[in-house]
Amino acid sequence: MHTINKKSTKKSWANAIAQPAIEFSSTQLPILTGKIPEGLRGTLYRNGPARLERGGMHMGHWFDGDGAILAVHFTNAGTTGVYRYVQTAGYKAEAAAGKLLYGNYGMTAPGLIWNQWLKPIKNAANTSVLALPDKLLALWEGGKPHALDLQTLETWGEDDLGGLTNGLSYSAHYKQDAQTGEIFNFGVSPGLNATLNVYKSDATGRIIQKAAYQIDGVPLIHDFVLAGQYLIFFISPVRLNLFPVLTGVSSYSDALQWQPQLGTQILVINRETLSLVSRGETEPWFQWHFANGYVDDQGVVIVDIARYEDFSTNQYLKEVATGETHTAAKSTFSRVNLNPQTGKVAAIEQLSDQHCEFPMVSQQNVGQVSRYTYMSGFRRGTDISQELLNAIARFDHKTNTLTTADFGENRYPSEPIPVEDWLLTVVYDSNSHSSEVWVFESDRLDQEPVCKLQLPSVIPPSFHGTWKPA
Repeated sequence: MHTINKKSTKKSWANAIAQPAIEFSSTQLPILTGKIPEGLRGTLYRNGPARLERGGMHMGHWFDGDGAILAVHFTNAGTTGVYRYVQTAGYKAEAAAGKLLYGNYGMTAPGLIWNQWLKPIKNAANTSVLALPDKLLALWEGGKPHALDLQTLETWGEDDLGGLTNGLSYSAHYKQDAQTGEIFNFGVSPGLNATLNVYKSDATGRIIQKAAYQIDGVPLIHDFVLAGQYLIFFISPVRLNLFPVLTGVSSYSDALQWQPQLGTQILVINRETLSLVSRGETEPWFQWHFANGYVDDQGVVIVDIARYEDFSTNQYLKEVATGETHTAAKSTFSRVNLNPQTGKVAAIEQLSDQHCEFPMVSQQNVGQVSRYTYMSGFRRGTDISQELLNAIARFDHKTNTLTTADFGENRYPSEPIPVEDWLLTVVYDSNSHSSEVWVFESDRLDQEPVCKLQLPSVIPPSFHGTWKPA
């Protein structure tokens, strides 16, 4: 790590990750303003990297941070919060050693070169959460999920969901059909050519069906789309140079190469049989996240994405871990029209010129048409090369308008979670070096939130969350 001098251009968001986050057990959350809506009953869960150093050693990428889960329980008796690190095997080993021991997405294992071969990659359990009827899963796409207690967040251990055998991994970006309860997900098994493993689970999370598809090279596949009767994968032209990773001279992140000449590969899969419907190819772009997908009246698949022109976003996210960024990585909210039977793209259009990340729709609309898409973004006038996401917004597909919630200077909201008529986000306020839960009316984002709750300690910016109704 380089030393930051007095001319540092660090922004105030860096204070949220400067120190490892502090856990807290079940704590009543005081109301700062407004009141909790009477119909808002259930639990907000969020997951993200909460520790980026240990023993004076710093991790190489934001994605490497140890995962910690926040649970905010909304009940008739009030609201309580719990915040705990996921007790993975790697986390416990490093805590005992007082130093970093393992490689990860953006770093090789510390120490001698043969550590790269002797020590496995640490499961950081830091990306997303899946709330099942009897447990919470902390998800990380390079391995198995970790099961936790829904109330206390006690870690129970790795969970194979009845089907993750022979080292199969389970992505952070599942899709659940609100009507059937079915859960779809995938994992990528690396090799000279990678294997895309596709899973269907019942509402308990138990895997009931699997399929496997060979793909060219080793791409970075972070998310996919459920659209009506289809599962759709858009494979961006990022490929892993496997040799430097296998020899231990490079991390995964640094060995990923942008190869636009490959175009974006498309796989369309039947959700019932998990059989291949079509393969296609279109122009190159990169996306971390999809907002949603559905099939229109003409049988055309409509897919909404947060689209980047290249892979510079990875460099920006690497810089976040240092507390100082300088790479601009602009994403726009875009729509793809696809013929599912041929895999051919008919049109690509930009829906908004504002930066878009973490786009999503209400859970009941996943895989179906949704009037509204919710997303994170930036306040107007923000230098996106130096700042972290500092606004949330709602896009109305009927009127083509974007309504933005402006949090003011030095406040950083997490990915917005829609819950019926409300929108929930966790806010880091660097003005007071504290974190809060804000509840908005979803159709009044440009007005004051209906409620603000104080959290006991700072929650670093997180990746993904979910809502489990009471």
